[in-house]
Amino acid sequence: MTTLNLSTTTIASYTVEDLKTIKAAALQHARDAAEASVAANGELGYCGFAWVNIYGVRGNTKLGRNMKAAGFEKDYTGAYSIWNPSGLGTQCMYTKEQGAYAAAKVFSAAGFTAYAGSRAD
Repeated sequence: MTTLNLSTTTIASYTVEDLKTIKAAALQHARDAAEASVAANGELGYCGFAWVNIYGVRGNTKLGRNMKAAGFEKDYTGAYSIWNPSGLGTQCMYTKEQGAYAAAKVFSAAGFTAYAGSRAD
């Protein structure tokens, strides 16, 4: 995993630039993992969706406002959510899941409570 060089060490004090750096690293890791999955397995079985959710950040806090400024969006559950973090245009749920798991690991390493999710189409 790429080492993140951030200006702070606690999530509450992440700047917009820190959050953009974390997001870019997560999306790159997601893309790399999804491409590796396609190279190793091809496109397997189910069509579906995958995403990563970041929990525990309220939108009315400094961190929440910075996340919004960095391009994060909340979903209907109140979590910050990124659908298909790999950005691959595949329908393969397994491939998308590999990307979502990789993105969740980056966000978790940065101190967030992050989980991958998926569902079949």
